[in-house]
Amino acid sequence: MHKNTKVIIYLTTIFISMLLVSCSSTKDLTKLTPSQRLQKAIDNYNNKDYEEAVASFQSILIEFAGREVIDSAQFYLAMSRYMKEEYLLASYEFSKLIQNMPLSQFVPLSQYMLADCYFQLSPPMPLDQKYTKKAIEEFQAFIDFYPNHPKVDEATKKIKSLNEKLAYKDYNAAYIYERMENYNAAIFFYSQVIENYHDTKYAPLALYNRIKVELVKNRKAEAKNDIANFKEKYPTHELYNKILEIEQSLN
Repeated sequence: MHKNTKVIIYLTTIFISMLLVSCSSTKDLTKLTPSQRLQKAIDNYNNKDYEEAVASFQSILIEFAGREVIDSAQFYLAMSRYMKEEYLLASYEFSKLIQNMPLSQFVPLSQYMLADCYFQLSPPMPLDQKYTKKAIEEFQAFIDFYPNHPKVDEATKKIKSLNEKLAYKDYNAAYIYERMENYNAAIFFYSQVIENYHDTKYAPLALYNRIKVELVKNRKAEAKNDIANFKEKYPTHELYNKILEIEQSLN
Protein backbone atom coordinates (compact mmCIF):
# COMPACT_ATOMS: atom_id res chain seq x y z
CA MET A 1 0.00 0.00 0.00
CA HIS A 2 1.26 3.49 -0.85
CA LYS A 3 2.71 5.39 2.11
CA ASN A 4 0.44 8.43 1.60
CA THR A 5 -2.61 6.16 1.52
CA LYS A 6 -1.61 4.69 4.89
CA VAL A 7 -1.28 8.18 6.37
CA ILE A 8 -4.71 9.16 5.06
CA ILE A 9 -6.29 5.99 6.50
CA TYR A 10 -4.56 6.63 9.85
CA LEU A 11 -5.74 10.24 10.07
CA THR A 12 -9.25 9.26 9.01
CA THR A 13 -9.36 6.63 11.76
CA ILE A 14 -8.30 9.22 14.38
CA PHE A 15 -10.93 11.68 13.15
CA ILE A 16 -13.71 9.08 13.27
CA SER A 17 -12.62 8.04 16.77
CA MET A 18 -12.69 11.63 17.98
CA LEU A 19 -16.11 12.13 16.40
CA LEU A 20 -17.47 9.02 18.11
CA VAL A 21 -16.08 10.15 21.47
CA SER A 22 -17.59 13.58 20.97
CA CYS A 23 -20.98 12.12 20.09
CA SER A 24 -20.79 9.79 23.04
CA SER A 25 -19.90 12.70 25.33
CA THR A 26 -22.85 14.71 23.99
CA LYS A 27 -25.18 11.79 24.58
CA ASP A 28 -23.82 11.44 28.10
CA LEU A 29 -24.59 15.11 28.79
CA THR A 30 -28.16 14.73 27.58
CA LYS A 31 -28.68 11.96 30.15
CA LEU A 32 -27.67 14.25 33.04
CA THR A 33 -30.22 16.12 35.13
CA PRO A 34 -30.00 19.93 35.35
CA SER A 35 -28.41 19.61 38.80
CA GLN A 36 -25.83 17.14 37.50
CA ARG A 37 -25.03 19.40 34.58
CA LEU A 38 -24.60 22.30 36.97
CA GLN A 39 -22.29 20.29 39.23
CA LYS A 40 -20.19 19.22 36.24
CA ALA A 41 -19.83 22.88 35.23
CA ILE A 42 -18.98 23.90 38.82
CA ASP A 43 -16.32 21.18 38.86
CA ASN A 44 -14.77 22.84 35.80
CA TYR A 45 -14.86 26.15 37.66
CA ASN A 46 -13.27 24.69 40.80
CA ASN A 47 -10.58 23.08 38.65
CA LYS A 48 -9.84 26.52 37.18
CA ASP A 49 -10.91 25.42 33.71
CA TYR A 50 -12.70 28.70 33.25
CA GLU A 51 -13.00 28.52 29.47
CA GLU A 52 -14.86 25.22 29.68
CA ALA A 53 -16.85 26.52 32.64
CA VAL A 54 -18.06 29.54 30.66
CA ALA A 55 -19.25 27.31 27.82
CA SER A 56 -20.96 24.92 30.24
CA PHE A 57 -22.80 27.61 32.20
CA GLN A 58 -23.91 29.34 29.01
CA SER A 59 -25.28 26.02 27.74
CA ILE A 60 -27.19 25.46 30.98
CA LEU A 61 -28.73 28.93 30.81
CA ILE A 62 -30.01 28.23 27.30
CA GLU A 63 -31.19 24.66 27.83
CA PHE A 64 -32.73 24.99 31.28
CA ALA A 65 -34.29 28.45 31.27
CA GLY A 66 -36.73 28.76 34.15
CA ARG A 67 -35.32 25.79 36.07
CA GLU A 68 -33.99 25.94 39.64
CA VAL A 69 -30.35 25.84 38.53
CA ILE A 70 -30.49 29.06 36.52
CA ASP A 71 -29.39 31.55 39.19
CA SER A 72 -26.45 29.31 40.16
CA ALA A 73 -25.42 29.02 36.52
CA GLN A 74 -25.71 32.78 36.05
CA PHE A 75 -23.62 33.50 39.15
CA TYR A 76 -20.87 31.05 38.26
CA LEU A 77 -20.82 32.26 34.68
CA ALA A 78 -20.14 35.75 36.03
CA MET A 79 -17.50 34.41 38.41
CA SER A 80 -15.82 32.50 35.58
CA ARG A 81 -15.62 35.71 33.57
CA TYR A 82 -14.21 37.48 36.62
CA MET A 83 -11.56 34.80 37.16
CA LYS A 84 -10.58 35.17 33.49
CA GLU A 85 -10.09 38.90 34.21
CA GLU A 86 -12.86 39.73 31.72
CA TYR A 87 -14.19 42.35 34.11
CA LEU A 88 -16.56 44.17 31.76
CA LEU A 89 -18.18 40.90 30.68
CA ALA A 90 -18.31 39.78 34.30
CA SER A 91 -19.99 43.03 35.36
CA TYR A 92 -22.62 42.48 32.67
CA GLU A 93 -23.32 38.93 33.92
CA PHE A 94 -23.53 40.02 37.57
CA SER A 95 -25.91 42.81 36.57
CA LYS A 96 -28.13 40.32 34.74
CA LEU A 97 -28.46 38.22 37.87
CA ILE A 98 -29.24 41.23 40.08
CA GLN A 99 -31.84 42.62 37.69
CA ASN A 100 -33.46 39.42 36.44
CA MET A 101 -33.26 37.23 39.55
CA PRO A 102 -33.82 39.63 42.48
CA LEU A 103 -34.86 36.83 44.89
CA SER A 104 -31.75 34.74 44.30
CA GLN A 105 -29.49 33.96 47.24
CA PHE A 106 -26.59 35.11 45.05
CA VAL A 107 -27.80 38.72 44.69
CA PRO A 108 -25.92 40.22 47.70
CA LEU A 109 -22.59 38.69 46.68
CA SER A 110 -23.25 39.56 43.05
CA GLN A 111 -23.70 43.21 44.05
CA TYR A 112 -20.33 43.14 45.79
CA MET A 113 -18.68 41.41 42.82
CA LEU A 114 -20.25 43.88 40.40
CA ALA A 115 -18.61 46.69 42.35
CA ASP A 116 -15.33 44.76 42.47
CA CYS A 117 -15.36 44.40 38.68
CA TYR A 118 -15.30 48.18 38.40
CA PHE A 119 -12.68 48.30 41.17
CA GLN A 120 -10.45 46.07 39.05
CA LEU A 121 -11.09 48.30 36.03
CA SER A 122 -10.19 51.48 37.93
CA PRO A 123 -7.10 52.85 36.12
CA PRO A 124 -4.05 54.64 37.52
CA MET A 125 -3.91 58.40 37.59
CA PRO A 126 -4.22 60.58 35.59
CA LEU A 127 -6.43 58.48 33.29
CA ASP A 128 -10.21 58.89 33.15
CA GLN A 129 -11.73 57.72 36.43
CA LYS A 130 -15.26 56.75 35.34
CA TYR A 131 -14.77 53.17 36.54
CA THR A 132 -13.42 54.44 39.85
CA LYS A 133 -16.59 56.46 40.39
CA LYS A 134 -18.76 53.55 39.24
CA ALA A 135 -17.03 51.23 41.71
CA ILE A 136 -17.67 53.65 44.58
CA GLU A 137 -21.33 53.91 43.57
CA GLU A 138 -21.81 50.13 43.43
CA PHE A 139 -19.89 49.44 46.66
CA GLN A 140 -22.02 52.05 48.42
CA ALA A 141 -25.18 50.42 47.07
CA PHE A 142 -23.92 47.10 48.43
CA ILE A 143 -23.32 48.62 51.88
CA ASP A 144 -26.69 50.37 51.90
CA PHE A 145 -28.68 47.29 50.88
CA TYR A 146 -26.72 44.67 52.84
CA PRO A 147 -25.22 46.43 55.91
CA ASN A 148 -24.74 43.14 57.79
CA HIS A 149 -22.99 41.26 54.98
CA PRO A 150 -19.51 39.85 55.85
CA LYS A 151 -17.95 41.77 52.96
CA VAL A 152 -19.08 45.21 54.14
CA ASP A 153 -15.70 45.90 55.77
CA GLU A 154 -13.89 45.05 52.54
CA ALA A 155 -16.26 47.25 50.56
CA THR A 156 -15.67 50.14 52.98
CA LYS A 157 -11.89 49.81 52.66
CA LYS A 158 -12.10 49.73 48.89
CA ILE A 159 -14.29 52.84 48.83
CA LYS A 160 -11.68 54.60 50.94
CA SER A 161 -8.85 53.62 48.59
CA LEU A 162 -10.87 54.77 45.57
CA ASN A 163 -11.69 58.08 47.23
CA GLU A 164 -7.99 58.57 47.97
CA LYS A 165 -7.32 58.18 44.25
CA LEU A 166 -9.98 60.74 43.28
CA ALA A 167 -8.84 63.11 46.00
CA TYR A 168 -5.27 62.94 44.74
CA LYS A 169 -6.43 63.79 41.22
CA ASP A 170 -8.09 67.03 42.37
CA TYR A 171 -5.30 67.81 44.82
CA ASN A 172 -2.68 67.42 42.13
CA ALA A 173 -4.68 69.65 39.77
CA ALA A 174 -4.91 72.31 42.48
CA TYR A 175 -1.17 72.10 43.16
CA ILE A 176 -0.37 72.53 39.45
CA TYR A 177 -2.66 75.56 39.18
CA GLU A 178 -1.05 77.04 42.28
CA ARG A 179 2.41 76.64 40.75
CA MET A 180 1.10 78.33 37.60
CA GLU A 181 -0.20 81.18 39.78
CA ASN A 182 -3.75 80.50 38.61
CA TYR A 183 -4.97 80.97 42.17
CA ASN A 184 -8.71 80.95 41.53
CA ALA A 185 -8.48 77.54 39.86
CA ALA A 186 -6.23 76.31 42.66
CA ILE A 187 -8.74 77.39 45.30
CA PHE A 188 -11.52 75.68 43.35
CA PHE A 189 -9.76 72.30 43.23
CA TYR A 190 -8.53 72.50 46.83
CA SER A 191 -12.14 73.16 47.78
CA GLN A 192 -13.25 70.10 45.80
CA VAL A 193 -10.91 67.94 47.87
CA ILE A 194 -12.03 69.48 51.17
CA GLU A 195 -15.73 69.14 50.42
CA ASN A 196 -15.89 65.84 48.54
CA TYR A 197 -13.04 63.84 50.11
CA HIS A 198 -12.99 65.09 53.69
CA ASP A 199 -12.08 61.63 55.06
CA THR A 200 -8.93 61.24 52.96
CA LYS A 201 -5.37 62.20 53.81
CA TYR A 202 -5.50 64.94 51.17
CA ALA A 203 -8.25 66.96 52.89
CA PRO A 204 -6.05 68.60 55.58
CA LEU A 205 -3.30 69.20 53.00
CA ALA A 206 -5.82 70.87 50.70
CA LEU A 207 -7.15 73.03 53.52
CA TYR A 208 -3.63 74.10 54.51
CA ASN A 209 -2.76 74.99 50.92
CA ARG A 210 -6.04 76.82 50.40
CA ILE A 211 -5.20 79.00 53.41
CA LYS A 212 -1.84 79.89 51.85
CA VAL A 213 -3.44 80.73 48.50
CA GLU A 214 -6.14 82.82 50.18
CA LEU A 215 -3.44 84.87 51.85
CA VAL A 216 -1.69 85.37 48.50
CA LYS A 217 -5.03 86.65 47.20
CA ASN A 218 -5.32 88.85 50.33
CA ARG A 219 -8.49 87.06 51.44
CA LYS A 220 -7.65 87.29 55.12
CA ALA A 221 -11.18 86.76 56.43
CA GLU A 222 -11.52 83.52 54.47
CA ALA A 223 -8.07 82.42 55.59
CA LYS A 224 -8.91 83.02 59.24
CA ASN A 225 -12.10 81.02 58.89
CA ASP A 226 -10.15 78.13 57.32
CA ILE A 227 -7.55 78.31 60.09
CA ALA A 228 -10.29 77.91 62.68
CA ASN A 229 -11.69 74.94 60.74
CA PHE A 230 -8.27 73.32 60.52
CA LYS A 231 -7.68 73.71 64.26
CA GLU A 232 -11.05 72.14 65.01
CA LYS A 233 -10.82 69.23 62.56
CA TYR A 234 -7.14 68.33 62.65
CA PRO A 235 -5.69 69.13 66.11
CA THR A 236 -3.16 66.29 65.87
CA HIS A 237 -2.07 66.82 62.28
CA GLU A 238 1.61 67.40 61.53
CA LEU A 239 0.76 70.78 59.94
CA TYR A 240 -1.02 72.02 63.06
CA ASN A 241 1.98 74.03 64.34
CA LYS A 242 2.42 75.68 60.96
CA ILE A 243 -1.24 76.67 61.08
CA LEU A 244 -0.60 78.30 64.46
CA GLU A 245 2.35 80.20 63.01
CA ILE A 246 0.20 81.49 60.15
CA GLU A 247 -2.50 82.51 62.64
CA GLN A 248 0.00 84.40 64.79
CA SER A 249 1.31 86.24 61.74
CA LEU A 250 -2.20 87.54 61.07
CA ASN A 251 -2.64 89.01 64.56
